[in-house]
Amino acid sequence: MAQVQRMSRLMVKTLRDDPADAETLSHKLLVRAGYVRRNSAGIWTWLPLGKKVLDNISRVVREEMDAIGAQEVLLPALLPKEPYEASARWEEYGDLLFRLKDRKGAEYLLGPTHEEIFTLVVKDQVASYKDLPVMLYQIQTKYRDEARPRSGVLRGREFQMKDSYSFDTTDEGLAESYALHRAAYQKIFARLGLDYRIVSAVSGAMGGSASEEFLAPAAAGEDTFVDCPSCDYAANTEAVTFALKPVDGSGVGPVEELDTPDTPTIETLAEHLGVPASATLKNLLVKVDGEIVAVGVPGNREVDLGKLGEHLAPAVVELVTAEDFEGRADLVRGYVGPQGLEKVRYIADPRVAPGTAWITGANKVNTHAKNVVAGRDFEVDDYLDVVVVEAGDPCPKCGTGLKLDRAIEIGHIFQLGRKYADTFQLDVLGQQGKPVRVTMGSYGIGVSRAVAALAEQSADEQGLCWPKEIAPADVHVVAAGKALQTELALDVSEKLGAAGVRVLVDDRAGVSPGVKFTDAELIGVPKILVAGRRSAEGVLELKDRRTGEREELTVDEAIARLAAE
Repeated sequence: MAQVQRMSRLMVKTLRDDPADAETLSHKLLVRAGYVRRNSAGIWTWLPLGKKVLDNISRVVREEMDAIGAQEVLLPALLPKEPYEASARWEEYGDLLFRLKDRKGAEYLLGPTHEEIFTLVVKDQVASYKDLPVMLYQIQTKYRDEARPRSGVLRGREFQMKDSYSFDTTDEGLAESYALHRAAYQKIFARLGLDYRIVSAVSGAMGGSASEEFLAPAAAGEDTFVDCPSCDYAANTEAVTFALKPVDGSGVGPVEELDTPDTPTIETLAEHLGVPASATLKNLLVKVDGEIVAVGVPGNREVDLGKLGEHLAPAVVELVTAEDFEGRADLVRGYVGPQGLEKVRYIADPRVAPGTAWITGANKVNTHAKNVVAGRDFEVDDYLDVVVVEAGDPCPKCGTGLKLDRAIEIGHIFQLGRKYADTFQLDVLGQQGKPVRVTMGSYGIGVSRAVAALAEQSADEQGLCWPKEIAPADVHVVAAGKALQTELALDVSEKLGAAGVRVLVDDRAGVSPGVKFTDAELIGVPKILVAGRRSAEGVLELKDRRTGEREELTVDEAIARLAAE
């Protein structure tokens, strides 16, 4: 017996107009259809329809996690400071952490992620290699103090997440656990009806080595990823690499200074000399943990500060200010060149390869230099991929021009290795009777974010259009007005429920058929069954919400059709 939910008793209030603060499609429709309501900035109340969708996604996640042998636990959301201080993430997370003190002055945080706590749980519970491997997971509320929470439930300060962790004694075992999670994620997102891409990624504050993201292409996405039209390469823009290809610069003449008055920018310099910006070398000054570092990229490209920060993590990267130039004769604002820099680490993008020649600053006001050759006139301390990726950049795998797309991150998997095991000395007794350091994996799915991603991908002009697996009901029965129609609608709803079909029935009195039909389209249940003009004959109209296809069926035919789907 499946649930029959009557709208006359359901707490749902649909809206005709979009919320004034809504920017994304999912934000507009989830509020208008009565799934969520804003409590405060980045904090949302899940109303009955929304909670059903959220629970259905959680159910799918649980089923697939259980299928690979993962065990569900529930850790606290309120966590002590000390484990995060030990891992250095108390400081690394910065303002993203919600921090608080109890009445005795002890410091706590609201958990943004739980690597530290899971590590300590396993340290307490596991003693021998015979107890491993083990995979644990939870579906838990997470907290991050976002500076600008926006896009509804896509970027909130409180959100639902599935996080799981694997514990193995060998790298080979970690690779197997990672592969199990990867396959489970593919099944989960297929069952949810999400269009997704698996892309190479960087680990960021999570730490570790191998890392992949699961991205749902959508116009509202905050992630940009690249896709190769000729091969299977796909990656987050922060993970795209460019091969270092040294060239022969032996034929380039000596460095020559140029009089370039009032040309402190690449644009003014290129116009003054009549050269393309790509012929110039841009040198961006940043501070890395307070020390000045120069970053060189071709003049027609921009430095991706996020990418740079990922490469240099956990160091803090920030732009220099006017005060940083004081007392530094070698740093001439607007005219910096890598040649002649004193005690400054120089990082360059691989496009600034050994042998390449550039026009760049001469470290003198109103002066630039040409024929400045990498490897001859200046040395690069570190080559890092730091430019903002652009459409048409070569695919690292086959060389074809890449495409750029927007997407929503719905999952992320990491091979953490021994970062947290080292921090907390997570050892077990090995086969040889000696301690063995455990290696870990971390795997996340944004459960509440998946609701928004599905709304973004599946909605149409009329409203939401949920896949059957996660919809709040299988069929939305509409009584188009009169008592006879309402009686038939309730009768067929009870029979459908008895046949195992989840039903939402609109039996509201005093609501016009037009409003009921509009709400049915907006709420987005996969099938709409209407008790209308032929109710006296026992004939109903069945409509497919996605395709719009309609057909007339008797009550028995409708029940048989819907029960079989």
